[in-house]
Parts: sequence; C-alpha cells; structure tokens
Amino acid sequence: MTAVRTEPKSHGPKPTEPAPSRSVLITGGNRGIGLAIAKAFLANGDRVAVTYRSESALPAGILGVQADVTDEASLDAAFTLVEAAHGPVEVLVANAGITKDTLLLRMSEDDFSSVIDTNLTGAFRVIKRASRGMIRKRKGRVVLISSVSGLYGAPGQINYSASKAGLIGIARSLTRELGSRGITANVVAPGFINTEMTAELPEETQKKYLATIPAGRFADPEEVAKVVRWIASDEAAYISGAVIPVDGGLGMGH
Repeated sequence: MTAVRTEPKSHGPKPTEPAPSRSVLITGGNRGIGLAIAKAFLANGDRVAVTYRSESALPAGILGVQADVTDEASLDAAFTLVEAAHGPVEVLVANAGITKDTLLLRMSEDDFSSVIDTNLTGAFRVIKRASRGMIRKRKGRVVLISSVSGLYGAPGQINYSASKAGLIGIARSLTRELGSRGITANVVAPGFINTEMTAELPEETQKKYLATIPAGRFADPEEVAKVVRWIASDEAAYISGAVIPVDGGLGMGH
C-alpha cells in the first residue's frame, strides 16, 4: 500500500498580513493632540499629512501642508497637495480648533461666530472635501475631535461647547448618509490633557480640575491618539456615530 502523506497540523495562529498603508490627514496636526495623533498613524505605517496655519518643525515622515479651515480654497489646495503625494484621503481626523473663552455677557458675536466657523464649519468643510475620494473608494474613516466641554458644557465656553457639541450631530448625520458606502464617522471627546495650554494653568486651578477626575491625573496626548487610531481601524469597522470620551471618568460617558 502507498503511504498517504499528511501535512503536520498547525496549532498556532496563522500569521496575519500587515494592514495596508492608508492616506491619513489630520487638521491642526502640527502640535499637541493633533501631532500625537499624526505620530500614532505614522507608527502604524500609514502615509500621514497634517495641516497647519503657522509652520513648525514636524517629525520625519509627516507631510505638512499650510491650510486655513475657514477658507475653502485654501483647504482645496491643501487636499490637492496631499492627494498628489499620498493618494486620496482615506482617514480624516478633524482636529483643528480654537478657543475664545469668556462669560456670556462679555462674549461678542465675533467671539462666538469665529469659534463656530473654525471648529464646526471648518470640520464640515474638510469632511465635504474628503468625502469625494471616500465615496469613490467606498471606504473611509472620519474622526471628529470634540471635547468633554461639548458633552456637559463649561462656564465661559458657550461658543466652544456649542462647536464641540455640534460635531456629534455631524458624525451621526454623516453615518446615516454614507454608512452604506463603507464610511464611518465617530467622535472622540478628550478631557483634560497634558498639553502646553494645560501646563500654563495656575497650580490651584490644576488641583481643582484634578479633584474632579476619578483617574486622579490628566491624560497624555498619546492616550487620545491611540483611541483615534483604533476607531479608524478595521477592528472598529462596525462602529459609527459613536462618542468616545477619553477623560479618566470625568463625564461618566456624558
């Protein structure tokens, strides 16, 4: 009889193919949380670009393009440069934002409208531009960087809180419009993060904020970046319209 040769059984997991490199764009990605997000995607092997208003040094491997999210022509030119270098944007992180904090009775109409135009309408502009390529590819990831202020408000931040709350409506409406085309849209809402702005707060103010955070500390920008990278991954392909707080329990999901 002829012996039948059998292959030895493999008891270990099959090796997985590395995820393909994607074209990633982060607005306002030249410092703080935005830069940490850019570095996280770069470490993932993606082709990463960031927009900035004031030029600054960027790590090797990150493409910087000047753009103003309040100017549609400026954004279109930036996208054209990114597409030429990296291909159509497959992952968009809308992070650019400003603050003009002051109490309601002292807040001018310009204080309110300029924050809305940058933080909320600016996100609309970049999403609209990026969605062209995503629709053609029938795949895309949109991540909007909100804030715990947009979830439960903050004194002196009526303009900022309104702009950050509005991002949730954009993400959920976008999910209903483009979800069937393989495009997800989610919101990440950081709490108090160790950034230059936080470091400039008076020590007593920092202690006051820390007392409200169950984790007992501020987050590092990298902790926000890892959540953003995950929600934009294939592992999170069935999550859309979600709001993920990264706040050490400060808002308890609200």
